[in-house]
Amino acid sequence: MDIQSIVEADILRSIAELYPGTAGVVQLTPTKKEFEGQYTFVTFPYTKVLRQAPAQIGQVIGNWLLANSAVVSAFNVVQGFLNISIADAAWLNVLNDIAANPSFGTLPKKGQSVMVEFSSPNTNKPLHLGHLRNNFLGDSVSRILAASGYDVVKTCIVNDRGVHICKSMLAYRLFGNGETPDSAGMKGDHLIGKYYVLFDKAYKAQIEEMVSQGTAKEEAEKRAPLMLEVQQMLRLWEQGDPETVALWRKLNDWVYAGFDTTYKTIGVTFDKTYYESNTYLLGKEIVEEGIQKGVFYRKEDNSVWIDLTEEGLDQKLVLRSDGTSVYMTQDLGTTDLKFQDFRSDRQIWVVGNEQDYHFNVLFAILRRLGRPYASELYHLSYGMVDLPTGKMKSREGTVVDADDLIQETTDAASTAADEAAKGKLDEFDEAEKKALFQMLGLGALKYYLLKVDPQKRMQFNPAESVDLHGNTGPYIQYVYARIQSILRKARERNIVAQGTVLATQLDDVEQQLVFLLSQYPQRVSEAGTDFAPSYVAQYAYELAKTFNQFYDKLSILQETDAVKLHGRLILSKTVGETIRKAMGLLGIDVPERM
Repeated sequence: MDIQSIVEADILRSIAELYPGTAGVVQLTPTKKEFEGQYTFVTFPYTKVLRQAPAQIGQVIGNWLLANSAVVSAFNVVQGFLNISIADAAWLNVLNDIAANPSFGTLPKKGQSVMVEFSSPNTNKPLHLGHLRNNFLGDSVSRILAASGYDVVKTCIVNDRGVHICKSMLAYRLFGNGETPDSAGMKGDHLIGKYYVLFDKAYKAQIEEMVSQGTAKEEAEKRAPLMLEVQQMLRLWEQGDPETVALWRKLNDWVYAGFDTTYKTIGVTFDKTYYESNTYLLGKEIVEEGIQKGVFYRKEDNSVWIDLTEEGLDQKLVLRSDGTSVYMTQDLGTTDLKFQDFRSDRQIWVVGNEQDYHFNVLFAILRRLGRPYASELYHLSYGMVDLPTGKMKSREGTVVDADDLIQETTDAASTAADEAAKGKLDEFDEAEKKALFQMLGLGALKYYLLKVDPQKRMQFNPAESVDLHGNTGPYIQYVYARIQSILRKARERNIVAQGTVLATQLDDVEQQLVFLLSQYPQRVSEAGTDFAPSYVAQYAYELAKTFNQFYDKLSILQETDAVKLHGRLILSKTVGETIRKAMGLLGIDVPERM
């Protein structure tokens, strides 16, 4: 039962009957909390055509609704705002419909497909805090789009070649002495990250020595022996030198094993992974095509460019004078390849806002080339993440390592949970405690990074994220666990929360809970349209907070009226299920006990 659609249709009927010949669009909004009612109709747009004051229009329509609508029980008018209250019987019908529908909140299939590309790690270092925001955004947007009715493909491109990868390779060859992840007791990605840092230290030392001997710093950076060796290693790799390629494969395999462990921990998977080593040569044929079409032009030095000044951009290089690719060349080819592989109706890239210009250029070029998919490309740009201290514990002291941050947040969550439980966790064995604390830690981390508008730069505060009393993941997880505790105690008394809620009067807070439940599909749809997990996060918090108000105000298990008891249990169960679904769209699990 869609209350909002019914009221909107009733208002349209009232306008047609009260003001014949008047056309208009009726769109309700949730009533502001300081006013009575659940839905608000704004009458200001009708004042000119009807030649009546906004409040007068609201009064006339409100009286009509009271006399003719099957769901409206009361109204009030505040200037040009008609605030509408819904009858208890209508809310009970809504609750019964939701409770009886296991797929509530999953929207009908749209017959369209969307590809979401995210993560994009480099194989010279472990995942870091920035990667976490990227992965959580990409994974959550994928879940929300799937719930919105789209067929979703999740892809990842791994930056596994280039100068930065050769830096780790060269450092390992020079300083590794056969060290392996097993012998070092380290994850493979952390081990290779260590050698990337070792290269940087040795390289800077060479630069300092050359500068002290009179070489200009810029020249020293280019001519330092380690940099020359790295460039030679890259040439050998591109030529297919067996020894170089074997080293590259071995180190990358260690890194992939480390990535897989982190991805498994954070619950992220991909349908297909692309590798730069397989795609970096793609795009050259597209450049040639663009030259033939007059989209690109060649300069005297044989380099190829495009002039995008008409789009407010500038001239962009797409092929070097020696015929080698640039990142733009590769991205043109990879985008074509992804479309050929999946024929997705839309492609989305989850990439930080430092790449805004790159994607503006990429999309503009593809439009110029006349690609059929070019109008359905979207860069989900997000802001950087800072910490109160600027950095947290990390092996290198320069980046915020993802695994360290997950462990740090898990430890903070375990401390917070222990303090709040006041001995209740004594019922858990060590394995159960470990699983709970990891669930809370990941929930804290994911929720904190997802509750903020993606485009905003944000600060992550580990201690604040695990607060059990604020707008946090653990707070919502605690409310879900509280609901499950209520339902378990009811079952112990042979009271089962199932079946139809019979006619009864509802308290204001019960009405508000059912209203919020009814809003869930709309919130999912809006989050999918705007690629905004923050909408779902805010909804989950509103629902959890309102349930706590309900729990504090009204008795549930102590209620003596059997009809009210049954209704409150059904309402509690339905709220719990909806919290679980909403948190699931954020990639967050919820505990049965806490």
